[in-house]
Amino acid sequence: MKDLKSTSKFLSLVLRHSPEKIGLTMDSAGWVSVSELIEKCNKHGKKLNFASLKEVVETNDKKRFAFNDSETKIRASQGHSIEVDLEYVPTEPPEFLYHGTVDKFIALIKEGGLKKMNRTHVHMSKDLETATKVGSRRGKPIILTIRTGDMHRAGMEFFRSANGVWLCDAVPPEYIEFN
Repeated sequence: MKDLKSTSKFLSLVLRHSPEKIGLTMDSAGWVSVSELIEKCNKHGKKLNFASLKEVVETNDKKRFAFNDSETKIRASQGHSIEVDLEYVPTEPPEFLYHGTVDKFIALIKEGGLKKMNRTHVHMSKDLETATKVGSRRGKPIILTIRTGDMHRAGMEFFRSANGVWLCDAVPPEYIEFN
């Protein structure tokens, strides 16, 4: 279990933020060759084979990674800080989505809304449980309710990643309910 978590964190690093760390070649949609990934991970001291990679993909609770249909390529489902085109199709969101954060960010969010910061999108969850988990990573979670239906009707685009995370470019403060 510890090895899976460590491998998952390493894969998040190279598939979402720094493929160059191990000399990995990524296409414009974020896909990398599975065989190249395994080879480069092993070359850089991170033991990996196809079976362990597949186990990480299948058991990751947030479904952070996805294989292509032939399992010859892999990519992170969302959360990139590097520019990739994940080929998302604009999708109508539910009326409300949730965003987990912590108290130290509330004043900034009230002033400027939610911003993607160093990522390609703002992330939102369809349920309170997931938003709570996300917010808990940095302390006591505060859950914000986002009026995504109103945003969508105002012309803002939403996308849904392969693992169910809702994405948009920004959330203006007037669409956020500070519970």
